[in-house]
Amino acid sequence: MAAATLGSQVMAGAASADVTLPPVTVGAGIQTSFYSCDKACIYSPGTISGTDSTVSGFALDSIRLYINGSVTDTIKLTFNTEYDGSGPNENKVGVLDAIARFEFSDQFNIWAGRFLEPSDRADLHGPYYANDWTPFADGVSDFYPSVATGRDNGLAYWGQFGIVKVSVGAFDGGSLNSAVADKSKLLYAGRVMLDFWDPEPGYYLNSTYYGEKDVLAVGLVAQSQDSKTGASIDALMEKKLPNNGVATVEGEYIHDNGLSGLTTSKGWSGMGSYLFPQVVGVGKFQLLGKYSQKTIDSGFANDTTVAANKLKTTEVNVNYIIKGFNARVGFYFLNQKSDLGNVSPHEVGLKLQLQI
Repeated sequence: MAAATLGSQVMAGAASADVTLPPVTVGAGIQTSFYSCDKACIYSPGTISGTDSTVSGFALDSIRLYINGSVTDTIKLTFNTEYDGSGPNENKVGVLDAIARFEFSDQFNIWAGRFLEPSDRADLHGPYYANDWTPFADGVSDFYPSVATGRDNGLAYWGQFGIVKVSVGAFDGGSLNSAVADKSKLLYAGRVMLDFWDPEPGYYLNSTYYGEKDVLAVGLVAQSQDSKTGASIDALMEKKLPNNGVATVEGEYIHDNGLSGLTTSKGWSGMGSYLFPQVVGVGKFQLLGKYSQKTIDSGFANDTTVAANKLKTTEVNVNYIIKGFNARVGFYFLNQKSDLGNVSPHEVGLKLQLQI
């Protein structure tokens, strides 16, 4: 995100000495959309009434305020908030990140507070730094449990060692969507990532760099709480081509052994995109396609007559990239099919994202 730097001095009464505050950066982001759903809404906040089969509307999907400051060169603070526009928190602003950051070197960093635990790439880039517009519609990406918006309260270490990035932590685990019976137990999480081409510095990640990096990365994740486990592997390859177009391929495989769901599940997703090199007006066009399958076990281990549910999700985007993640607009199409019913809902929408 881009940010404006605030520098100020405070006079204490009539005292002659000035108190210089540390530098603080402030930024903001917004996602808003128009959506139209047939049979059911998959990603948007729309709800179809009992007498209708379709619904259309406008949504303020999210607006965020980002605040970062440095106490010293190594002690830093992050405070991010979000209004999510729907659900039980409608018209309310909540805490997104609240992080005390002790960043001593590339190899040794400690974060404490509320933030994204070590998890899959989708969780670590979130909706604002995702390549597609509906990154969490399929139940595969970002399936790990969380207290709010993928975050949890806890403590983590992370460090970069050449091509290897490691993060491990312990978290409260009192998740809204966890299936763990004893939520008083701590949740432990770890991630190991290899960046074979250009490095990706920092703890949080992107789903694309729009050609600013050539990326070939693989990440392995495991989480555990009260004997329940979840694990995944994700991979991203992005290459700027000789014609200045950008080709991106991303994939993920997950296995949930009762950590997030009452029954075990597994799934995979694959996504590909191409950013055209030609500048049209003030931006470039991008085409994107994504497909995923998630299989949720029936929960009846010895009953072969009860089938597992397989959820299949297809997404297509036509995007217009003006200034990376700071200014982009796009069209998305979603379709889902389930083995448990004949209803095959689809949804289309136009989305706008701006960040400063």
